Amino acid sequence: MGSHASGAVCRAWALLAAAGFVALLGGCSARRLAVNALGDALARGGSTYARDDDPELVRDALPFALKTIEGLLEESPDHPGLLLGAASGFTQYARAFLVSEADYLEERDLEGATALRRRGRKLYLRARDYGLRGLEVALPGFGAQLRADERGALRRAGKEQVPLLYWTAAAWASAISVAVDDTELTADLSLTAALMARALELDEGFGLGAIYDFYIAYDGGRPAASGGSAERARQHLASAQRLSEGRRAAPLVTFAETVCVGAQDRAEFGRLLQEALAVDVDRAPDQRLANRIAQKRAHWLLGQADRLFIE
Repeated sequence: MGSHASGAVCRAWALLAAAGFVALLGGCSARRLAVNALGDALARGGSTYARDDDPELVRDALPFALKTIEGLLEESPDHPGLLLGAASGFTQYARAFLVSEADYLEERDLEGATALRRRGRKLYLRARDYGLRGLEVALPGFGAQLRADERGALRRAGKEQVPLLYWTAAAWASAISVAVDDTELTADLSLTAALMARALELDEGFGLGAIYDFYIAYDGGRPAASGGSAERARQHLASAQRLSEGRRAAPLVTFAETVCVGAQDRAEFGRLLQEALAVDVDRAPDQRLANRIAQKRAHWLLGQADRLFIE
């Protein structure tokens, strides 16, 4: 989970909005002005969630925050900061607290795990749609052009669109990953890769190398016959580690779960997960929550090793 610099003023405005401050204002234009001010503050300020050390606390708080953003979007449907917040927030919530939890639950409650994945897919698609709306606001006609002229549409995007490109692609690809039997949705996988490729071209260092996490899974999780490459995935891991200076656990966990399991390399699997667990979560405060979540998955994967590896 990413973060921007936070401030007390921004948080105070957000709390006022959550308490219904906007509803007290009379007139559409007054409400719209207030919402836009709140949206700007939220976009500049980000949230304290990314720095939190308690994933369960964040899990319980995020739905209210996300519904607040959606409420603000009803008043100002084209606000760029709010659209980005919705795209990133719903993606992260679905990934960390629904789909991952489904994996942990599956052995003892298949029905419950299936329900969580179904919810996760819906929220991923909601996030994707908010991201596409944000891109449409910045680049009118982008959605239709993406289908008709992918390269032309993506050439219009600049560095300021990188966050929207990233979160839209992440949400879209994640929805595909939990709906592999949906052939219409799966056919869009190449579009997600194209969005990420443009984001990478414009800003390799976004999110301390987070774009490379996508490519570790994209190249490492597909067989060579389908265009995958374990060697390319290894290069992506090296790039992610270089850009984060070893401050992010997620790329190590992703590589272990995709490439190492696929190659049945248990020794490297264990080594990389132990390296992920050794990441100091306080070295990069803005990555603290993401690292805690990745380390939880590393612990779980280590416990699944006997099932994942055939010896």
